[in-house]
Amino acid sequence: VQLQASGGGLVQPGGSLRLSCVASGRPFGRYVMGWFRQAPGREREFVAAGSRSGRITYYAGSVKGRFTISRDDAGNTVFLQMSSLKPEDTAVYYCASGLHTSDWQSYYSSIAPYDVWGQGTLVTVSS
Repeated sequence: VQLQASGGGLVQPGGSLRLSCVASGRPFGRYVMGWFRQAPGREREFVAAGSRSGRITYYAGSVKGRFTISRDDAGNTVFLQMSSLKPEDTAVYYCASGLHTSDWQSYYSSIAPYDVWGQGTLVTVSS
């Protein structure tokens, strides 16, 4: 079971970036997906999560309206489209996968539901 994240880089404030995370090793459609980030000196924090179907999504307040999580089950890939980026969005971004449970929607923003994590991709927002 593996998650491979990519798409990070250097972008100017106000710019956009799309992160991708390809999953392998287990049936992608059975799992909920999440994105988290960790800035230097700070704890890992929730960014976005999506249900197995992709129809139910959740966002941290700091990114709501600017970031969009989506998934392509045919390609076993989850995306994080980021726009109107700010310097405070600078962090290593991690994708995560977890088995859907009946109470997932109560815990989507914690790390507990996610048992597989990608290696992280660095996003730097700077002029």
